[in-house]
Amino acid sequence: MRTESYPRNLSHNLLRATIAFIVEKQKDDGSIPWFEDGVVDPWTHIENAMAIDVGGYHEEAQKAYEWLAETQLDDGSWYASYESGRPKDTSKVSHVVSYIAVGVWHHFLTTRDKAFLKTMWPTVRAAIDFVLQMRGSNGEIYWARDSKDTIYPEALVTSCSSIYLSLKSALCISSVVEEDKTTWKQAATELARAISTMPCPFSSSRGGSSCFAMDWYYPVMCSVVNGDDARKRLQQGWDKFVVEGFGSLCSLEQNWVTAAETSELALALAVHGDYQRATMVFNWLQQLRDSDGAYWYGIALPQRAIWPEEKPTWTSAAVVLAADMFQHMSPTSLLLDHHRPVAP
Repeated sequence: MRTESYPRNLSHNLLRATIAFIVEKQKDDGSIPWFEDGVVDPWTHIENAMAIDVGGYHEEAQKAYEWLAETQLDDGSWYASYESGRPKDTSKVSHVVSYIAVGVWHHFLTTRDKAFLKTMWPTVRAAIDFVLQMRGSNGEIYWARDSKDTIYPEALVTSCSSIYLSLKSALCISSVVEEDKTTWKQAATELARAISTMPCPFSSSRGGSSCFAMDWYYPVMCSVVNGDDARKRLQQGWDKFVVEGFGSLCSLEQNWVTAAETSELALALAVHGDYQRATMVFNWLQQLRDSDGAYWYGIALPQRAIWPEEKPTWTSAAVVLAADMFQHMSPTSLLLDHHRPVAP
C-alpha cells in the first residue's frame, strides 16, 4: 500500500511548476530538447512527453509523438540525437528506437485515445521490427548500429531491460489494435531469459555490470526480475549504490548522486511494493529541486555541491514519473506494473 509520508513538501501545485518547466522547452515542431536550443534524443524526448502527459498537457504530448512519427527513418529507426532540426549523432541505439512503444502506450493509458493509438501503430511496429533485427543468438539485443549501419555486437543489461519494457508495451498496443504479434512475445520471453539467467552474452565494456547503478535496478524496474528475486537484487546493491540521505550514485567510479537515477530507483522500489523505501528515496530528491520547480542534474559528494549546474528537462521528467507512480492506477503505475494485464 502507498505510504502516508508521500509526498513530503511536494504538492501537486509544486509539481505543476516542474511540468511547466518541461513544456516551456518544447519547440514548435514538437521536439523537447535537454536544454533551451539543446540536443534532442528520442529516448529523453519520450520521457519528457510522458511527464507532460502526467501534468495534463495532452496536446503537447501528442505533438511530441507526432514529431517522432515525422522524423522516423525509412528503416523504422531514429538517429541517436538531433540538434537544430538536423541529425547530430547518426548511430542508431536499440533501446532508444524501441522506447516509442513505452511512450505511446503511456499516452493511451493517460488519454484512452484509441484513434491516436491506431495512428501511431505503424510507427511503433516499424521501430520494434527494426530493433528485433539486432537480436543475438541467445535472445539478447545488441545496443547500437554505427553511422554505416554496422551492428555493434555488444549487449548491455540496462539497454536490454528497457527494450523488454518496450516489447511489453508494444504487445499491449498490438492487443488494442487487434494485430497478433506472436514473434514479439517469443522475443520478449527470450530477452527476459537472457537478462535473468545468461550474463555471458552481455558486454563488460562499460566497466562491468556491477559498476553502473542502472545495471543494478533496471531489470527490477522493468519487471524482468520479479518477486523475491527482485527484492533480493535491490537489497544486494543497496549498500553499494545508495548514499543515505541523498540517493543513488550514477556509478561506483564517481561519488555523484543524480536525480534521474534516484527517481528510477524510487520507481523500481515502488514497482515491487516497497513503498516505504520508495517514499524515503523520493523525499531525498527534494534537495535537488530549484526555485523554478526544475531539478538539478545531481550532487557531488562529499562536497554536497550541485554538479553540474544544469537542469536537463529529462531529469525533471524522471522526478515527475516517480511521483506519479505513487498515485493509485496512474498511467505510470499501470505502465510499469506488468504483474497483471492492463485492460485496453
